[in-house]
Amino acid sequence: MLVRIIPCDDRHSLIMIRTIDHGAVRELQLNRPPANALSLELIVALKRAVESSPQEGARSLVLSGLPGKFSAGLDVPQLLTLDHGAIATIWRELYALLRALALSPIPIVAAITGHATAGGTVLPLFCDWRIVAQGDWKIGLNEVQVGLPLPPVIFAGLRRLIGPHQAERLAVGGRLISPDEAGRIGLVDEVVPIDQVIARAVDWSRGLLALPVDAMAATRRQARADLAELFATDFESELERVATSWWSAEAQTTLKVLVQRLAAKKK
Repeated sequence: MLVRIIPCDDRHSLIMIRTIDHGAVRELQLNRPPANALSLELIVALKRAVESSPQEGARSLVLSGLPGKFSAGLDVPQLLTLDHGAIATIWRELYALLRALALSPIPIVAAITGHATAGGTVLPLFCDWRIVAQGDWKIGLNEVQVGLPLPPVIFAGLRRLIGPHQAERLAVGGRLISPDEAGRIGLVDEVVPIDQVIARAVDWSRGLLALPVDAMAATRRQARADLAELFATDFESELERVATSWWSAEAQTTLKVLVQRLAAKKK
């Protein structure tokens, strides 16, 4: 097993993706403590890693997180310090990352190692398979709870995965659910003990890679054609609406209260 670290500097911390090669299966581990919150730098670094891995010989990817923390979604405290242009850039790069996941020429397994809220649930939506750790974790798209409408392409990915009724129930209510409930409604595909998440993700990948290569790849492209179609359009107007929603009075007020609450918990 080969491990290397991809660093990326910003003003506040060293953001890293740990790359662990399990033979032909490459694990990309988000490694931005304490909660793997998605900053612009981490989003861009992950997109680059997803796109470059096939060119470097990887035949499947496992996207993992820290023990107990897959990802808490966008780094709201940091984002509240940014101006309009920077917020627009964040959303543009997030959409580009989702496109890279959706259109990846090789399979991607989300190894959800703990809490996966908001953006932490968004990333697995566009992967091929989702394995979550058993435990007292929360999973779901709680954007509405913080005053943000769920972006259309994300809702479309959610609806594709779990169907219109469950997608409406989760998204409109901004519900966070347990791993077991996520498994029951199809938001994740497997629920396993936390110490087995990575191994199971690698095994699933190897099982797929053991199939006849051309037949598997062609059928996978066909199966994911609707997902790829989501990104076959010009997102300019959608991105403008999504970025504008960040600046609504309701969203700004709710987000600032959230940040204050998080800061109080650290004291």
